[in-house]
Parts: sequence; structure tokens; C-alpha cells
Amino acid sequence: MTEPTAGTALQLRSLIKSSGELELSLASIPIPEPGPDEVLVRIEASPMNPSDLGLLFGSADLATAKASGTPERPVITATVPEKLMKGMAGRLDQSMPIGNEGAGVVVKAGASDAAQALLGKTVAVLGGAMYSQYRAVKAKQCMLLPAGTTAAEGASCFVNPLTSLGMVETMRLEGHKALVHTAAASNLGQMLNRICLKDGIGLVNIVRKQEQADLLRAMGAAYVCNSSAPTFMEDLTKALVATGATIAFDAIGGGRLAGQILTGMEAAANQTAREYSRYGSTTHKQVYIYGGLDSRPTEIVRNFGLTWGMGGWLMFPFLQKIGFDAAQKLRERVLAELKTTFASKYTNEVSLAEALRLENIAVYSQHATGAKYLVNPNKAG
Repeated sequence: MTEPTAGTALQLRSLIKSSGELELSLASIPIPEPGPDEVLVRIEASPMNPSDLGLLFGSADLATAKASGTPERPVITATVPEKLMKGMAGRLDQSMPIGNEGAGVVVKAGASDAAQALLGKTVAVLGGAMYSQYRAVKAKQCMLLPAGTTAAEGASCFVNPLTSLGMVETMRLEGHKALVHTAAASNLGQMLNRICLKDGIGLVNIVRKQEQADLLRAMGAAYVCNSSAPTFMEDLTKALVATGATIAFDAIGGGRLAGQILTGMEAAANQTAREYSRYGSTTHKQVYIYGGLDSRPTEIVRNFGLTWGMGGWLMFPFLQKIGFDAAQKLRERVLAELKTTFASKYTNEVSLAEALRLENIAVYSQHATGAKYLVNPNKAG
């Protein structure tokens, strides 16, 4: 990659035009000067999470993607189907930076004690626009990584760890004793499995492929259900009876799966019911949708009584709800178990320019298990 000129740095941008075209490019931006309570971080690692890819590509049809520009400054364009443009109305003609979280070295610091204390240190940052060579952020937005921790090891210490811990805390706060998770072989799902094994919490893992089920079982998962198997509902109900899980977190969103989980929970509750009720079981059953891997409408068949709920769940509002002190305890646990419970694995590390190569986009855009990419904005290439 061509090094930025003095005083400027490269940043990956996503633009959806009113004409219905997605444009991905690298923009030269001024290297920011940190304020008194800010630090300037040289970003060396930033994961490609599903939330990042959602902002990166919007509703574009990647089958129409084309490359132009130069190897050092590539430009990717793709068509956004007309029927999906309405959902993009809030971001039209706005060039948007990408990347929720990342890690790197503090190369300049403001005058405050908190900022100066981080100078020269490797930190993790949650603040957006992380697919950038340099990022100025408040010192309080930084998490000082333990000595000997690389940027790559600390790059994913916010979104997936705090989401998985947030799910467990939601389960406890709402009075459930075990939980269900879909897309369970994902990076986040593997973290959740390790948390539940460590904390002795019942977890029903739902996957869609046999190799994913095998992966989780090799990691010690006791209950794994393959949604593509003909015995899925039978397997799911048995696992729900065994664990007593009455809350689920669904990364899929569309299709029938959320409703199937509620149906399985009702069937499990009825197996231990002592008397019949025409309103269904009195056990509250809850499904939270926190992702949209399937963009189809959510379909439910109401055969699970009347004591149930379905809604959305996001990590940031949850952390705000529980307050700073409780959220800080979760962050402290992440740091303490960063290389064990919350370790992330990546199949490829790419520069900003490499992230905009069609052959790489074809891989990481699929959200495939075991194909998680790491962006290193300061990597040459």
C-alpha cells in the first residue's frame, strides 16, 4: 500500500448513492491531533464483525460488484436493488467510515494525566471508524491491554466478548437458568460456549451444518442441535428439557427458527406440566433477535401458548441499562480471560487495500464460520 503523505492517513469508506450504487474506497484524511483528554492510536488490528459488514455493504447485491481504481487505491462498486433502497434512506450520499472496534499503539497523547498514562501503550478501542490508519479517541474509550498482548489479540475484546457476557447477564437478570444460541459455531458463539462451560450454565447451541456441530462438541458443548437435520425439533426439545432453557438469542432473524425455538420451549414445558391449561404453559419463554443473517421476514406459528415474548437485543443499550459499574466488571473479566475464554481466531489478515479485493470480499462477505478476517490498516500491501 502507498504510504500516506505527511499529515494524512488512509481510511476505508462506504458510500451508497441516491442513484442506487454502493461505492467502497480509500480516502485520504488528515491525521487528527488529540485533544487534552484524547490519544492518537496507530490502528494495527480491527476485526470484520457482522455489524461492520452490514455497514460496509448495506443492501448491495455483491454479485454485481466490480473493481476499478489502482492496486494501491482500489474502488469497488455494486448495485443496490431498487426494492431495498428505502431501507438505506438514512445513509444515502454519506461517505461513512467503518469498523466498530480495534487495537493499536498510542503514538501521541493529550495533556491530561489519563491520556499521558497511555502514551506508548497498546490499547483496545471501541469508537467506530477503526478501518483507519490513525484514530483519535477519548482516553476513557481505551482499554489498556495486559503486558505482552498484541494488537491482534486485543482487537476483538469489545463487541463479541461483551455481547456474549451480556447475554448471560440478561439471562440472570430476567430469572432464567439456561439459554439457547443460534449461529452457535461463530466466533461469538464459541466464546459463549466457553463462558457457559466455565460458569456451569446450560447452553443449547443451534447450528446449520454437521461440521459446525462437530466443532462445538470437540470444544466440550453438551447440547448441539443441527437445524438442517430431519430430527431437529425432536433434538431441540430434548435439549430444552435437559437444560431448562427458556431464553434464546437469535443471530439469524429471518425465517422460521425463532418461532421453532418458542415451540420447542413450550413442548419442553408441557412435558413437566402437572395440569392442562388452554392458554399454554405458564413458563415465560423469550427469544431475542440480535442479528440478521437471514434477511427474510421472521415467521412464527403461534402454537406455544400466550406466555412468551419476542424482541430485539443489542449490546450497547444493555450496557447502558446495567450502568457503568456493572459494565466495568464485564470488561475486567474480558481482560482477565483475553487469551482463553475470549480469544479470537482469524483466517486472514488484510490491509485496507486488500480488504477491497474482490477475491477477499467473496470470502468474508459470506459470514462463514471459520472465515473471520482481521483488518490491519497499517499493513503494507
